Amino acid sequence: MLRAMTVDVTVKIVEPTPTAVVVAAATWVEFPKMWGPMLDMVWSFLRAYAPEGLYQQGHNIMLYKDDVPNVEVGVQVSGSFDPAGQVVASTLPGGLVATATHTGPIAKIGDTHRAVCEWSKANGYRLAGPRWEIYGDPTPSAGDFDVDVFWSLVAA
Repeated sequence: MLRAMTVDVTVKIVEPTPTAVVVAAATWVEFPKMWGPMLDMVWSFLRAYAPEGLYQQGHNIMLYKDDVPNVEVGVQVSGSFDPAGQVVASTLPGGLVATATHTGPIAKIGDTHRAVCEWSKANGYRLAGPRWEIYGDPTPSAGDFDVDVFWSLVAA
């Protein structure tokens, strides 16, 4: 028997979060092959070249600026820094968002994104376009991790 996924969506205001990222324009078909090397570049920078104190246990992030998608893949950091190769300082958006936590196989994260969009529209909110994911710490037993999904909303 198939069960529909239940997603608990909330609306809140979030603060902008500094990030270290690699920026790219992709297609939805290309992106799954691109994000790993992009994230590796950021982690290489953080391990070898980052200014002292820049990284403070941040999580991996993926920001989708639009439907192209123009993407930023990287890590939460504690502040700004000078660009190093393809790694640049950026910021996750702040403001009004609809958010939910994706739990389970990462291949099903699209279901959580759809649930947030459907819930937002059903509750009278307009999506602003940018959306992002913040990846939690892995669960040692399962190898899965929770991913917080955010969609920017148009403020009323």
